Parts: sequence; structure tokens; C-alpha cells
Amino acid sequence: MSFPILALAQALTEFVPVMARWLKGDEGEKTAQKIINTAQRVTGEKNPQTLLHILKTNPNLLVDFQEAILKINHDLEMNDYKDREGARGRDIALIHAGRRNLRADIMVIAAALGLVSCLVTISLYRLSLPGETVGIISTIAGIFGSCLKDAYTFEFGSSRGSRVKDTHLSSLINGKEKV
Repeated sequence: MSFPILALAQALTEFVPVMARWLKGDEGEKTAQKIINTAQRVTGEKNPQTLLHILKTNPNLLVDFQEAILKINHDLEMNDYKDREGARGRDIALIHAGRRNLRADIMVIAAALGLVSCLVTISLYRLSLPGETVGIISTIAGIFGSCLKDAYTFEFGSSRGSRVKDTHLSSLINGKEKV
């Protein structure tokens, strides 16, 4: 029985759940392949079922796999942090140049208008709309709300815990701390 790449990687996240978030989006398949390659290297096994069985039954190899995956997770976190840092730096450079980030402003306004229009539509027409339609509009409203949350998180930071993590990552980037 052959496993698709993403299915096998999802099965492997049973051992290191933190990796599940990296299996989505544009880089998901590439990350999945890294996870699988790591499991194959650690276990010395190519067969997916045997590989999973070895990790379930051999605690030493499981720890080796988890350590290797946490290193990959660290690298992905650093890349994500650098990406965000670059975008914030771009915004700062625009402000110092006396310009505005019109694209970001349009995106936030569009998300806010989309959210408000979904909520108004549900409020005004909920009794005359089929339940499925209300559900779809509610889902779309949730997506617009998520977009606004992401914009606020980008602009203001997400939480005290996130600031601590950002400080830690910044010190790692600057070479002041070791992993």
C-alpha cells in the first residue's frame, strides 16, 4: 500500500504534533517531504507502514525523530519570523519615506467592509435565506474576521507570549543565544 506524501507526513505528525501547521499552504508538500525524509533517515526504513511501526515501538528512534523534527520546526519558525520582520521593515521604510502602504490599507478596509456586509446581510435577511446560505455567509464572515485579526496581529503584535517569542527569536537571529 502506497501513501501519498501529505498523508504520510500527517501520520508522522502523531509523533510531533507541532509540525501539522507547516503542512498547509504553498510549502506544505515540500515540508511534508522533509518530514518523511527525516523519518526515513532516522529509522533506515522506506516502507511507510514499517516506518510508522518502528517509531511507535522504538522509543530511542522516536526521540531521535522528534529532535530532528524540532530542528526543522525551528528553521521554519525562523524563516517565518524573518519574513514578517521584512514586511514590517518595508512598512517602516515607507513611513520614513513619507509614503503610505496603500495596498495594506485597501486590504484592511476591504476585509472590514466584507465582514460588515456579511453581518448586515445575515441580520437583515436571515429569516428569508435558507440555512445553508446563512452558514456560507457566516463562514465568509469568519474568513474576513480572520483577515482583520491577522492585520491587527501584524500591526500591533499578538500577545505578551508572542512578544517573548519574538524577543527570543530576535536574539537567536542576532546570534546572542543558542538553540
